[in-house]
Amino acid sequence: MEGQDEVSAREQHFHSQVRESTICFLLFAVLYIVSYFIILRYKRKSDEQEDEDAIVNRISLFLSTFTLAVSAGAVLLLPFSIISNEILLSFPQNYYIQWLNGSLIHGLWNLASLFSNLCLFVLMPFAFFFLESEGFAGLKKGIRARILETLVMLVLLALLILGIVWVASALIDNDAASMESLYDLWEFYLPYLYSCISLMGCLLLLLCTPVGLSRMFTVMGQLLVKPTILEDLDEQIYIITLEEESLQRRLNDRGLRSRKGLSSSVEYNIMELEQELENVKTLKTKLERRKKASAWERNLVYPAVMVLLLIETSISVLLVACNILCLLVDETAMPKGTRGPGIGNASLSTFGFVGAALEIILIFYLMVSSVVGFYSLRFFGNFTPKKDDTTMTKIIGNCVSILVLSSALPVMSRTLVPLTTKS
Repeated sequence: MEGQDEVSAREQHFHSQVRESTICFLLFAVLYIVSYFIILRYKRKSDEQEDEDAIVNRISLFLSTFTLAVSAGAVLLLPFSIISNEILLSFPQNYYIQWLNGSLIHGLWNLASLFSNLCLFVLMPFAFFFLESEGFAGLKKGIRARILETLVMLVLLALLILGIVWVASALIDNDAASMESLYDLWEFYLPYLYSCISLMGCLLLLLCTPVGLSRMFTVMGQLLVKPTILEDLDEQIYIITLEEESLQRRLNDRGLRSRKGLSSSVEYNIMELEQELENVKTLKTKLERRKKASAWERNLVYPAVMVLLLIETSISVLLVACNILCLLVDETAMPKGTRGPGIGNASLSTFGFVGAALEIILIFYLMVSSVVGFYSLRFFGNFTPKKDDTTMTKIIGNCVSILVLSSALPVMSRTLVPLTTKS
């Protein structure tokens, strides 16, 4: 009987492992497909290229898509864990949700951490160096030469980072034990390096999130249709149409003159007129969109969204301020780590499902605000992707930046915005 019980336990463990692996694969496949279409929307439509360059761009595209999918998974893991805990509490005996257990959640967290390290230290550097490589001089050009150059550059980069960490460790903690621990790459060096990058991501989030919170109103104002109060859109469209026709006639006249005798001043004036005409057409398109919008969209959606943004921003700032005060006066308010009652044993919020839903909304709001703030910073403004006009190098930079932000988001959410989480 003991042998049969052991065999049945092994079979159950095997089936649970297969089920969890299948669920992880399906979730990641969905994220990968969505990420692929997002990158394809912004990727520059390349002209006719050689086969070698096309293969290199395709490989870099796949690696960037993988990284963006990992970033999306890292962002969704904390909300997924919260909602899974509440579902298990609400339906503890339901047969159809028994696959949603603590083993699956912990496995997803471990995979997210592993893939984040893999993308940050291997895949993205490989994609960048592979995209910029041409092969060593004297070797036959081709994919193999470019892969060889990329691998050499990766080894040199790893040695450089290892040397920097050694120097930093010697300056901060000149201890033989700490120096010897750097030899253990898997148990100490890589987690230590990833923790340093997560710290940089948290600092970047602390810098980007306030900027993003202030910019969210401007961004949503550009996306939504504003109410037409004391405005005559027909008159504005009529005036902008006359201006467009005037610019078009001036441009045609300059074009006729340039055909007779092209000069640099005439060419410069033509470029200015074309840019001004493009701006006028863009403004006319916005006015026509405002005119075609329904009364519900103009008078209800815009005020509702603005009020919702104001409420979410106020709640976020209030919670952060209260929690910072708690951290200053009470050391027991610090996060306790991953040890707790476990998935499905106790609610993470004092208000139950309502508090968990509010926490999930604020987590997504903080992430969107941090991304908006990141692209609003002057130093990172050139990283902003443009539809159908973003190079692969810039896409790689965007994927790395979003990965760093998404990896630091759970830490910042649990530290600064724990909401009503029980201790």
